[in-house]
Formats: sequence, structure tokens, C-alpha cells
Amino acid sequence: MKSRKMTNNIAIDLIKLHEGFKQHPYKCTAGKLTIGYGLNLEDRGINKKEAEYILFNIVDEIIPKLRDFIKNFYALDHIRQAVLIDMVYNLGFTGFLKFKSMIKLIEEGEYEKAAEEMLNSKWAEQVPNRARELSIIFKTGKLL
Repeated sequence: MKSRKMTNNIAIDLIKLHEGFKQHPYKCTAGKLTIGYGLNLEDRGINKKEAEYILFNIVDEIIPKLRDFIKNFYALDHIRQAVLIDMVYNLGFTGFLKFKSMIKLIEEGEYEKAAEEMLNSKWAEQVPNRARELSIIFKTGKLL
């Protein structure tokens, strides 16, 4: 087993050396959509475990940033925090920060009005089911 691990580590070092790291998708020399250390997304894709690992990492990055934009973020219950994380994941921070009225209402503790404000948006038109569900969850503080 030690031998296999050593082989894997050497191989990983070689792959990193030869592929290089690219944070954003690009076309490789074969014209395939690729990311990271030469990961061919078109032919290989990613499996569910890899997708969940990425999702967990993104959520971990979102949480401290939300604290920078919503003064009382950590004072919110876990369910309301989760709603905001879901919104940021879907919208990105640029899109989320357009919800100025909603953010102000959250900081004032006006959760019902903040939930209504979620629906007063282009986002709610684009993803109506998601927006309605998140609005109800935020308003009540309870999962559906």
C-alpha cells in the first residue's frame, strides 16, 4: 500500500508540473473544455463526491463574506443563514448585493419584510420556485 501511495504522490507532482493550474475553464490543445490541473470536463466530467466537495468548499467561502455584508449575519438562526448562502450561491455576491433593501431589513430584524423583498426582484422571475421557497423559509425560520 505504501508503494501505491508513493507512486500516486510522484504522479501527482508530475501532472501538476506538466499541466499547470488554471482556475478558470479553458480549451486544451485538443480543444476540450478543461479546468484545474488539466481536468477534461467534456470527456470525464466530475462525479457526485467531487461535486459535493466543491460545493462544501464554496459554502465555506461564502459564510465569512456574508458577515462582511450583513452586520448581524451570525446572529441569524442557522436556517436563515442557509437561505442567504443559497441565494449567494445562485446569484454570486455581485447579484446578491443588489438586494440592498432586503439586506437593510435583515439588519433591522424585519425578517417578514425581508422575505417579501426577495420576491421583488428579477431573480424571483428567473427562478420563481426557488425564490418563493427561500422567501417562505426565511420568513418563518422553518424548513418546508
